Amino acid sequence: MMNLWPSLISIRSRCHKMMTRGSPSVSLGLPVFTDEPQDLHVYSNLSFNLSCDAHGPPNPVHVIWLQDGFPLNSLVDELALTPSVLQVKGLNKSSMFSCEAHNGKGVTTSRTATIKVLPRKPKELALETRSATQLEISWKPGDSGAHPVQVCTVQATVPHSYFSSSPHHKIYNQNINVPPYTDIISDLAPYSVYNVRVSCLNSEGVSQWTDWVPMETLEGVPSGPPQNVTALKNETVIIITWREPRAPLNGVLMGYRLAYQTKDQPEVVVDAGLTREVMLDMLQPVDNLTVRVCSYTVAGDGPWSDPVLALVTDYDSKSPQAVRDIASSLFSWHWWYVMLVVAVAVFGAIVGAIFLARVRKKETRYGEAFEPTVEQGELVVRYRVRKSYSRRTTEATLNRLGISDDLKEKLRDVMVDRHKLTLGKTLGEGEFGSVMEGQLNQDDYILKVAVKTMKIAICTRTEMEDFLSEAVCMKEFDHPNVMRLIGVCLQNTENEGYPSPVVILPFMKHGDLHSFLLYSRLGDAPLYLPTQMLVKFMTDIASGMEYLSSKNFIHRDLAARNCMLNENMNVCVADFGLSKKIYNGDYYRQGRIAKMPVKWIAIESLADRVYTTKSDVWSFGVTMWEIATRGQTPYPGVENSEIYDYLRQGNRLKQPPDCLDGLYELMASCWQLNSKDRPSFETLHRELETILKNLPPAKDPDEILYVNMEEPLSSSFSEDGELGAVGGLDIKDFGDDIFAKATSVTAEVHQPESTNRYVMCPSREATRLLTNVSTEHPRYSSTLEEGTLEELLAGQGSR
Repeated sequence: MMNLWPSLISIRSRCHKMMTRGSPSVSLGLPVFTDEPQDLHVYSNLSFNLSCDAHGPPNPVHVIWLQDGFPLNSLVDELALTPSVLQVKGLNKSSMFSCEAHNGKGVTTSRTATIKVLPRKPKELALETRSATQLEISWKPGDSGAHPVQVCTVQATVPHSYFSSSPHHKIYNQNINVPPYTDIISDLAPYSVYNVRVSCLNSEGVSQWTDWVPMETLEGVPSGPPQNVTALKNETVIIITWREPRAPLNGVLMGYRLAYQTKDQPEVVVDAGLTREVMLDMLQPVDNLTVRVCSYTVAGDGPWSDPVLALVTDYDSKSPQAVRDIASSLFSWHWWYVMLVVAVAVFGAIVGAIFLARVRKKETRYGEAFEPTVEQGELVVRYRVRKSYSRRTTEATLNRLGISDDLKEKLRDVMVDRHKLTLGKTLGEGEFGSVMEGQLNQDDYILKVAVKTMKIAICTRTEMEDFLSEAVCMKEFDHPNVMRLIGVCLQNTENEGYPSPVVILPFMKHGDLHSFLLYSRLGDAPLYLPTQMLVKFMTDIASGMEYLSSKNFIHRDLAARNCMLNENMNVCVADFGLSKKIYNGDYYRQGRIAKMPVKWIAIESLADRVYTTKSDVWSFGVTMWEIATRGQTPYPGVENSEIYDYLRQGNRLKQPPDCLDGLYELMASCWQLNSKDRPSFETLHRELETILKNLPPAKDPDEILYVNMEEPLSSSFSEDGELGAVGGLDIKDFGDDIFAKATSVTAEVHQPESTNRYVMCPSREATRLLTNVSTEHPRYSSTLEEGTLEELLAGQGSR
C-alpha cells in the first residue's frame, strides 16, 4: 500500500494538467472602476449628480456611497446597483464623496471627489443715492451655505466706449470687505450712464457676476464759459452776443445769465434764457461798460466768461434797431461766404507750396547727375548741374514736426547730422517702425550703431512725441546696465510731407535677452547656459533698475524682451517707451487706456493702474522667472483676461525645477500682495551678488558649453505643458525616469559617467554658437568671443 501513493499522486497531477489545458482560466478579483466621482464646484443648495460604476468578475458588483466617510446607502438598496448615480439635492458646505464597490472577492474604494460649495450670485443690486460724481449702491448676498461671504468685487464700466473695442470699458474695479453690502463709486462724470455689476467671494471660491445694471449720475454745472462774447454800443443801445461753451455742459442747458457793469455802478445780472443775443437799452449813454456771460443747468451756474468791454460802432443811428442791424450784419450769411473763400485760397496756397517743395526736392536730389551716352562711337559722360537750394535748419525742421517747445529744447542737445549716419540692413520691423543696423561717422572713427525709425504715415503727432520722448528719457542715463542714447536725427523721406525721427542707439551684438534664452533652449544648436550666467543676467538687470529707481524713473515694461545683450554678454535695460519720471511722490497713475503686458504687471497696477518702483520690482521677479526657465512664457495656460483673478486668489509662478531655493525665495518676495513688503532694487542687487559670489566657479568653458543630444523635456509636451502655473505640469507628476532624461542645470560640471548624454563642443566651435539662429534671425547675432564666458564668470566670481 505504501508504494501506491506516488503513483496515485502522479496520476492526479497529470489529470489536473490535462483539465487545465482543456478549459480556459478566468481571473477572479476585486472590482475594477470604470467611472468614479469627479471634483465639482456647485452653488449652495443646488442639486447635482455623481456617478460610479465598477465590474468584476466575479459579478454582481454593488456600490455603497460615502459622504465625508459616512455611508449613504446599503448593499440591498436600489442605489447599490451599478452603474449607480447619486442625486444630491443640495449642499450648504463643502464635502467629500466616494464610493465602494463590493463583489464576492472583496471591496475596492474609488477616488475621493471634493465638492466645493460656492456662493450664489448677489441679488437686488440697486442704486441708493447719487450725485453728479458719485453713485452709492447696495446689494444682498446670494446664499453661501455654511461658508459666509467675505469680500465682494464691484465693477463699473462706460458702455460702448470708443477707447475700447469691447462693449464695456472698465473704469472702476474694487474689492469691498463685507458686510455692509454697500459701496460708493466716486470720480464719475456728471450726467453719464454707467453699468455696474457685483460678484462675491467666500473661502471656497467666487460667485457668478450679477447682470449689468445701468445707473446714471445727476447733472452738474457746465465745465466752461460761453465763447466769443462781443458787445457793441451806440449811445444808449448795447448789443451783446456769444456762442455756446466748448466744454461739456454736464447736463441739459437751461439758459444763460448776463452780467454788466459800469465803472461807478454795481454789477447787474439778468437771465437771458436760451437766446444768445441780448439788447440793452440804457437810459443814458454809458462809458467803460463791461459784460460777461455764463451758462447754467438745473445743477447751477457754470464759470463766467472774462469781462468784455463794449465797443463803440462807427454807424451813427438814433434808433436801437439800427444798432441791432449792425450787430446782425457782422454775423450775416455773406460773411461766411467771404470766410469760405479766404479759407479755400489759403488751402490752395498751402497745397501749391507743398507741390513746389516736392518738385524742388526732387530737382536738388543727387540722383543720376552723370548720364552715360554714346556719341560717335565713344562713351561720353555728361554732367547737368542741378538747381541749388537752401537746407532747412534744425530749428525749422523741429518746428515743422509740431512738437512741444519743451521737447524741442531737450532734443537740441542730442541732435546728430543726418549725413553722418549710414543705414544698413534691417534687424527687425514692426507695425509702427523698424530697427536697422547703421554706421555713425565720428570725427576720427566709425561707430557701429542700431537705428530706430518710425513710420510717420501711420502714426499720430502724439505717437511721434512719445517716440522722441523715449529718446530724451534715455539721454539722462549713464550706467553700464542701462541702454544709453547716442543721438537723434531727422531724415526726409520720398513719400512723406515732413521728416521722420530717427533714434541712434548702441549696437547690441546678441539681441534681446528673451530671444537669446529661447534659442539657447530650442534652437537648432542648443546652448547650455550655466546657473552662474543666468544669475549674472539677473544681477545686471537689478543693477540697472537700481540706477533707474534712484533717478525716480518707473520703467512699467520690464521683461526679458526689453533687456539687451552687448558683445561682452552684459545685460542692458532698454525700451523705455512706457517709462515715466516721477517728480511728486513715488507713484504714477496711468491716465489713458493702453496695451499693457498684463503677465508682467503688478496686481495693484492691474486693479488701479497705479505704478511705483515696487510695481517694477514685481515685473523684475517675473523677469527672473523668465531667465530661470530660459525664456518660457509666464503663467502658461492662463489667459490674459484671467490673470487678475488668478493672482487675487493667491496663485504665483511656481519654482522652476532647476532653480536654486534661495533664488526662488528672492523672486517670490517680489510678488508680495502688499507692495511695501517687496524688497527694493538695492536689496535685490545686493542679494543676487551674494548668491552669485557663493556659487562654485565654472572650471572650464569647454566643460560648460555643450550640446544636449537628447530630446529636451519641454519638447515632449505642448506649450501648456511648461512648468510654472495652473494647467501646467507639477514636478511630482513626473517619475524619476523622466527627470533622468531631462537637461540638468547645475553649477557643477557633469561627471564623466554621463558622457552618453552630451557631445562636448570643440574649442574651434566655441566661437560660433547658435549659428543657425543668427542666419535665420539676423537681428540676433549669436557669436561669442573665445574665452568670453570664462572671463565673464571669473569676473563675477571675484566681484
